[in-house]
Amino acid sequence: MNYGKVAENIRAELKTYLETSGLKSLVLGISGGIDSTLCAALARPVCDELGVELIGRSITIETNSQDEIDRGRLAGKVFCTNFEEIDLTDEYNFMKTGINSREGWLENYTADKIREGNIKARMRMIYLYNISQLKGGMVLSTDNFTELMVGFWSLHGDVGDYGMVQNLYKMEVYGLSKWLAVNVDNDDAYKAIMDCVDATPTDGLGITSSDVEQLGAENYMEVDNILREHFIDNTKHTDHPVIKRHYASEFKRNNPYNLPRDVVVNGAE
Repeated sequence: MNYGKVAENIRAELKTYLETSGLKSLVLGISGGIDSTLCAALARPVCDELGVELIGRSITIETNSQDEIDRGRLAGKVFCTNFEEIDLTDEYNFMKTGINSREGWLENYTADKIREGNIKARMRMIYLYNISQLKGGMVLSTDNFTELMVGFWSLHGDVGDYGMVQNLYKMEVYGLSKWLAVNVDNDDAYKAIMDCVDATPTDGLGITSSDVEQLGAENYMEVDNILREHFIDNTKHTDHPVIKRHYASEFKRNNPYNLPRDVVVNGAE
């Protein structure tokens, strides 16, 4: 893959979109992970050229590690024109306590962690969309194709309005990031990108210690290869957790599910 051309294409499309939309800002969560850092690095030159504010927020809630926070801080300061660190732990605890006092617990460690992780992701997105409305902007999606295919995101949570890397596999995200790192013009930008490339990928929600632990794989290269091979031949890897998760998460990629008009009006055949 010609990553230089990929970066050029993404930036050209973003520039056209911003020119035609009249948006005054782009907003994204800076997690300290490679996807959000890459999106910020891709967007910054376009925003500078058009005079569009690039607003980044590192939104921590209880379970974020110091390494994540440090990486997010550097990426935000290097690539965003408006960056702040926000901690929503108190607000999260208030909401979690209120919800659980009314609805109760599942009393299953993993299931409760996933449920609470969804609350955190949705709180973050509420915060980002509020800024977007305030600043006449749009929230950038920072998910990649691999995450999309395995449902590795919270519905109504960490999904934005415009995805620059939504159709790139995770390993392609790494490849593009490395290309950008060696083509930036200052050491801080290089470090901000490469620190994220070298980091263990996590969702920052405290569910597991790494993304791939949740996916039942050794690394993202394995996940990408399993998906690619299955999409070519859907009889392959059908018992692997990655493919099972792909099918189990189809409802996320088809949301909301709307009854077809002909079925509503005429009934199913």
